[in-house]
Amino acid sequence: MCHGNAPLTPTGRLRLAWCVVEDGRPLRRAAERFQVSHTTAKRWADRYRLQGWAGMYDRSSRPHHSPRKTATAVEEQVVRMRQEHRIGPLRLAVRTGVAPSTAHRILREHGLPPLAALDRATGRPVRRYERTRPGELVHIDVKKLGRIPDGGGHRMRGRAAGQANRKRSTAGYAYLHTALDDHSRLAYTEDLADETAPTCAAFLKRAAAWFAARGIVIERVLTDNAWAYSKNTWRQTCRQLGISPRWTRPWRPQTNGKVERFHRTLLEEWAYHQPYTSDTERQAAFPAWLDWYNYHRPHTGISGRTPASRVTNLSKQHT
Repeated sequence: MCHGNAPLTPTGRLRLAWCVVEDGRPLRRAAERFQVSHTTAKRWADRYRLQGWAGMYDRSSRPHHSPRKTATAVEEQVVRMRQEHRIGPLRLAVRTGVAPSTAHRILREHGLPPLAALDRATGRPVRRYERTRPGELVHIDVKKLGRIPDGGGHRMRGRAAGQANRKRSTAGYAYLHTALDDHSRLAYTEDLADETAPTCAAFLKRAAAWFAARGIVIERVLTDNAWAYSKNTWRQTCRQLGISPRWTRPWRPQTNGKVERFHRTLLEEWAYHQPYTSDTERQAAFPAWLDWYNYHRPHTGISGRTPASRVTNLSKQHT
């Protein structure tokens, strides 16, 4: 394939060579006619004499000999260690004696995906899925977050003063219960006092009502195997609401990864985004952040759209 600024396509090169070789025109006259240099006209004329039409295509710039190319045995060692130990280019470089950039190139040439795209337990590519409609599956999880003592924690007062202030305080922990729709990524979160079975069941009722007000009927919920989600209280609440409960496999938190990723975003963009002088100040900033997340923040997991834009006729999605 010709580069973008090439003055001649393979057909144009053939016409140029034909003028010189078959019609007997001088090189300079032919070069002027096709608006190329004398050396370019000579190159394509010589290739036509030797190779005919096949010589009119660009040749590979790859050298015939690469004396400094990484040995095949080293490449096989890099690939084998990656598959056995699932380590990145830097650690592979230290173990095999090549540069990190060389280890990265070897992995790329052999079609090995980045570690972020693999399941660390099995080494297999992560299977990503997405439900086809809102409400088909809602992920539920709890994030335990330390409350900020009055006067601020270590982010506001420094490590030593912040720890001393926390010891004098009885701030405790916040339990952030989140329900996240798999298809749209629309999220509903409450700050509650604990994560007991009655608290989780009551949260599910309020979450179902919140989604229903936005035209989403929850069909299934997916949770981990925490104690609160395995009790009869949770099962009975799901039965009353007409929701089918689902649980992740043990030791497989990535199955509930969408809500796990939401909690990471929540921590980065709200909880730890700026220093707060008290937990009350931080909680006061949460409703505005959640509204921004649902209605205005582009979500990379859904091609830069907002969660609200994936819910039909949801109010405020265009404001």
